[in-house]
Amino acid sequence: MKLAIHFQDADAFYEQLLNAHEGLSREDSELLNARLILLLANQVGDARVLSECIEAAREIPTPAAE
Repeated sequence: MKLAIHFQDADAFYEQLLNAHEGLSREDSELLNARLILLLANQVGDARVLSECIEAAREIPTPAAE
């Protein structure tokens, strides 16, 4: 699993991701996220790496609510 930044252009990807959610309801936005996760997981393909990514994502602390 890659932990170092591996994006060619992280800012452009983030902007594209935000734009994809524009105008969507919360439910449609969540469905978009789910479909995107499945498509990206298919690109990775390695069950071990995907499992490590899930665990790593769970360990990232959530910012405290203000």
